Amino acid sequence: MSNVKRGYIRPLDLKNGQVDMTHGSGGRAMAQLIEELFLAAFDNEFLRQMNDQASFHIPAGRMVMATDSHVVSPLFFPGGDIGCLSVHGTINDVAMAGAVPLYLSASFILEEGFPLADLARIVESMAAASRIAGVPIVTGDTKVVERNKGDGVFITTTGIGVVPHGVNISGDRARPGDAIIVSGTVGDHGVAILSVRENLSFGTSIQSDTAALHGLVAAMIAAVPGIHVLRDPTRGGLATTLNEIARQSGVGMTLREIDLPIRTEVRAACEFLGLDPLYSANEGKLVAFCRQEDADVLLAAMHGHPLGQDAAVIGEVVEDDHHFVQMDTAFGGRRIVDWLTGEQLPRIC
Repeated sequence: MSNVKRGYIRPLDLKNGQVDMTHGSGGRAMAQLIEELFLAAFDNEFLRQMNDQASFHIPAGRMVMATDSHVVSPLFFPGGDIGCLSVHGTINDVAMAGAVPLYLSASFILEEGFPLADLARIVESMAAASRIAGVPIVTGDTKVVERNKGDGVFITTTGIGVVPHGVNISGDRARPGDAIIVSGTVGDHGVAILSVRENLSFGTSIQSDTAALHGLVAAMIAAVPGIHVLRDPTRGGLATTLNEIARQSGVGMTLREIDLPIRTEVRAACEFLGLDPLYSANEGKLVAFCRQEDADVLLAAMHGHPLGQDAAVIGEVVEDDHHFVQMDTAFGGRRIVDWLTGEQLPRIC
């Protein structure tokens, strides 16, 4: 039914309404969706200009840019949803370069028939995550595809930030002797998603760890400006991330299973399902590499931040022409922690 009647435009029905093709047509309905939903939620001086781009000044330093598409299923899960995840994920990608995130853009692909109530919930979650992080969404785009040709909503976010002078953090800078530190328990997000997707109950609520990590990163850099590597272990989990860094830096790694922080309920769920928590996705954790002599100072700084209270040194970098990641097991053996092969859990972020 048309939203226009005798010159009167009815407000969006955010309780019972649905996305329709006119919301992506570029006409009155699309303008109304943008103004009554997106602009109302993300409101800031840049969006209010209603341009197709945002113009802003940046502080001195190296620019960093990251973009990420989010296709998580289900859209809502314990501890978060696709909205806050899309904000946190891109902020974290920018922050892993040691950058201060400044601005975000957001692009939505909506499926015809998607409930406006769910879209409003997602947008409000994005807005809240953006405000809490202090990183505004300053521009964006909306497209609508026909019914059954999407999956409700896909969100692509792009972020920019600035790396302060003197900070040089990159995946190719791990060096033999470096300590490997993880900021907290691993595998939480992947198991939280799986518990909802498969309607599983583990006797306790396993929450996603989705969070913006730039505040933690700032505290870490203030304590140890010479951090070599930062990375957030998302798809493929900690194991895959460590293998990526080993290949980039041309080194090997030795981990200690006994030192890996894994929640009891996550470990139990993975054992029940035949999964390895090292390959389970995380959305609010990072792994850091620094000189061994800086490890205690860095660990103390992490413990002083709410998102690093469970941080632990889990191993060290070694010389290895094969670039293997190996782990000393709790039973006294040693095993290869290889790349993830195949897809342990699709549509995770």
